Amino acid sequence: MSRQDEVCAWLRDRGTETVAHPGGTLYAHLRRVHDLLGDFGHGEDVRLAGLTHAAYGTDGFDRTLLDPTDREPLRALVGVDAERLVHLYGACDRRRSWPDLAATGRVVDRSTGRVETLGPDLLGPFVDLSIVNELDVMAHDPTVARRYGDYFRSLFADWASVASPGVTAEARRLLAGPP
Repeated sequence: MSRQDEVCAWLRDRGTETVAHPGGTLYAHLRRVHDLLGDFGHGEDVRLAGLTHAAYGTDGFDRTLLDPTDREPLRALVGVDAERLVHLYGACDRRRSWPDLAATGRVVDRSTGRVETLGPDLLGPFVDLSIVNELDVMAHDPTVARRYGDYFRSLFADWASVASPGVTAEARRLLAGPP
């Protein structure tokens, strides 16, 4: 069984196929984010982070699959690098981090207020994961696209300097016109 298969089984065991999410279920969303990150050339660590990005809950989705203070189970499942990205993604206070993220690389932890400055090796994947997640949600929930389309057009344009070219192009394509 591949690592991806193990992670998918783990997600199903945690009930993600029964959790409603734009586009069907949380499980379906996580799979799509994983696949899209692969389509844009990301390696296994980033793809596995995409597959498990909601494990600790997020600023936009408060359901957790495991305790964010006990990180070892996810590390053992997806690896240290993927888990670090998942933890960072789940901890991110979007309101305080996203507006200046490309310029500063700073992510504010929504629980502790601690600030972490990301280097380019982590900032690019973090931004790509964030964009791909939001694009998938908007693609499957037109109300989100109508309500937040202008915001994301502006934000993703600001992030273009740190996002991968393919993700930036896809964001521009999907957000080109009025939602």
